[in-house]
This record gives sequence, structure tokens and C-alpha cells, in this order.
Amino acid sequence: MSAADHPTPSDVRASPGLPASLPAFEPGWVWLTGAGPGDPGLLTLHALNGLRQADVVVYDALVDESILEWARPGAIRDYAGKRGGKPSPNQRDITLKLIDYARAGKRVLRLKGGDPFVFGRGGEEALGLVSAGVPFRIVPGVTAGIGGLAYAGIPATHRDCNQVVTFLTGHDHTGLMPGAIDWPSVAKGSQVIVMYMAMKHLAGIAGHLIEGGRSPDEPVGIVCNASLPDQRVLETTLGRCVEDAADANMAPPAVVCVGEVVRLRAGLDWLGALGGRELVSDPLGLAEKTRSSA
Repeated sequence: MSAADHPTPSDVRASPGLPASLPAFEPGWVWLTGAGPGDPGLLTLHALNGLRQADVVVYDALVDESILEWARPGAIRDYAGKRGGKPSPNQRDITLKLIDYARAGKRVLRLKGGDPFVFGRGGEEALGLVSAGVPFRIVPGVTAGIGGLAYAGIPATHRDCNQVVTFLTGHDHTGLMPGAIDWPSVAKGSQVIVMYMAMKHLAGIAGHLIEGGRSPDEPVGIVCNASLPDQRVLETTLGRCVEDAADANMAPPAVVCVGEVVRLRAGLDWLGALGGRELVSDPLGLAEKTRSSA
């Protein structure tokens, strides 16, 4: 590869809108980078900087195609998406691919949906790079369990609803519902539960939570294609979420939120407001409760 194929730091920092303090992407390095939940606007400056310098972009299934348009001209785009129930690259093969590219002197951007360290296998890939002696940088991203919910008007925390939030995955490395989760403790101990990749096992998870003491009437929000133009949101309850999700054809990728914060969507659905939805200022009815107790 010629010197012209490798943009210098000054070339990158001359790009409109990028601060001069952003780091240079050195040959032989891998940047494990979060692309956010989907909306290209949620990409970080470090991620954009990496895209503009990378020789190779190894990207996941949940990375929006429009984000790849920001890769520098001539960069190799290598798809390495893993989707449940579908033919997917082996995780070991993906890690070896990163190592091979880096050892060939490439600047390798490993682009992952959301945040690479939140149910994204980023830790596994990083440890593989350590074993191979390949230098790397971690570029965090906006995780869907926070950013995706925010685009649906559901806050992960609100002081009138919760002082704790639990993030969990709906399946383990085998594809089965996680057996290592103490479901009764989660049901009793966390006011808000945010679930990634839970649609396949939603019936079993909801059953465990109800058996653990959660009310079947507790609010549930399901957000599909979070932050993208085709985002869909279903408000339901723990007892009806499986049936309602099937009726509404809600499908992965999706984030599922259990807790009172879902009710706040009536006042915080900012995207809905752009489309004409009238928002309410007291979705929890706290003012009425205060008057009643006075």
C-alpha cells in the first residue's frame, strides 16, 4: 500500500468539523468502536475520526449503512454481522480477521452497533488482540438500552420512578435464555429492567419476572429499530407483552424496558410530538396524588 493510501493526521484533522486534538489512527492498530443504536447522528467524534482514517472497516449487522458512507474513499468494507438464528461468522474467525488485517499493516476499524462493551463481544475481541500482541483502542458508543429508549421517549432513570436500573441480555452464548441470571433477585431488586436481544425468549423472561413478584400490570415498552426512521414502539404490560408483541409484529432488533419509566413516554415522546402527538406534563399523575394527600 502506498503512502497515498494512508491519510496523515493532518489530512484527517483538516476535515470539516473535526477537532485538531483527535488522535491519529496508526497502521497495525485496531479500533473497537461503537456505532450507536442506528441514527448516524449518534456516532461519536472519535468514531467518525476512525472512519475517516481506517483502511478496513469490519462492521456488524446492526450498523446502519449510511454510517459506512463516512468511511474514507477506498477503505475495505468487510461485513461480519452476527444475527441470532441466521448463518453468521464465527466469533473466533472475526477476531482472527482483525488480527490478520492489523498484522498486514492496516488501520482496522471494528465497527459494532451500540457500545462494544455492552453485550457486544468487544471484550472478547480485545482480549484476542492482546493475546496476538495487536495494539487497540476502545471507542465507546451510545448503547441502545439508553439511547434507543431515549428516542422512544422512555428515560432509563427518573427520580420519581427508580434509583436502580438493570441491563440484561435475553440469551447467552448458546442462544438459550440465560441460566446464570438470578431471576427472583432481578425481579425483586431492580425497579427498571432493560433487556437486549430478549424477543426470542420474551415469554420465558416475562414468566420468570412475574413468578419473582413483578405485577402482570407493570408497564413494558418494546422499541424496534431504535433511533432509525422505521422505529416502532409498543406500550404494553408484563402480562400481555408476548401476545401484544406478536399481534403488532414487533421483531428484533429490539430493546425491551420493564418499569414505571415506560409511563413517562406520554410526556416525553419527543419524536411523536414532532408528528403531532400532544404530550402531557404529568404522565405519572403525581400532582393529583399530591393534591389528594394534602
